[in-house]
Amino acid sequence: QVHLVESGGGSVQAGGSLRLSCGASEYTGNIYLMAWFRQAPGKEREAIAGIFIRDGLTPYADSVRGRFTISRDNDRNTLYLQMNSLKPEDTAMYYCAATSTDLLYWRWTEASEYSLWGQGTQVTVSS
Repeated sequence: QVHLVESGGGSVQAGGSLRLSCGASEYTGNIYLMAWFRQAPGKEREAIAGIFIRDGLTPYADSVRGRFTISRDNDRNTLYLQMNSLKPEDTAMYYCAATSTDLLYWRWTEASEYSLWGQGTQVTVSS
């Protein structure tokens, strides 16, 4: 069973940057899609960025488009999320997720489509 482990969270002031990492415990060559989700207290978990491994498509949620960038280092088996121009409303627990199932493009936002999840890393943005 592959395990995902996030790191890189922390506290930062508004306007600052953080880079999250998500390492896999073993080779993930059969992964179809990886994504970053976040969940703020009292809110539902939301998909914010995804990367389709084979064709490189990278969809983003409107709330982060232009500020966040998702990328993957295949050699290191690591997923990244570069977060710039952070806002207090970005405060949440951030999770990486992965699936080896071929799914419809628009379903990348559906948490139920992902079979692998990390434990989460907290991001706190102060004003």
